[in-house]
Amino acid sequence: MAFWLFKSEPNTWGWDDQVAKGDAGEEWDGVRNYQARNFMREMQLGDRGFFYHSLKEKSVVGIVEICATAHPDSKTDDPRWECVDIKAVRPFAKPVSLDEIKSNPALSEMVLVRNSRLSVQPVSDAEWQEVCRMGQTKDD
Repeated sequence: MAFWLFKSEPNTWGWDDQVAKGDAGEEWDGVRNYQARNFMREMQLGDRGFFYHSLKEKSVVGIVEICATAHPDSKTDDPRWECVDIKAVRPFAKPVSLDEIKSNPALSEMVLVRNSRLSVQPVSDAEWQEVCRMGQTKDD
């Protein structure tokens, strides 16, 4: 299983919106960055991801799961753009802020710390476990 991070502006698509989609999940559409698209092409069913609220909150707020692998993004006719579908698994008991992540030496190499603008990014196994620990949330 691989781990990922998905960033969203909570006023556009937040954790509550994701939860409301249930087990059917929702397309992670609108990504127009080749590196982020390529990461989505690598994702497999059952991979897990952090759901991250950007802008003012800047916090990991939940765990999602890939429920459909890469397919054409339904929001565009441009064949270059693909997306995956994700479903909510569980909220974090305690949101983990970007400041907390940046201040943790164990997370100094995390993509979120080094390239905070990338909307879809990989997370290492060790980073996954550490952020889950910080958020007081089961990492399975």
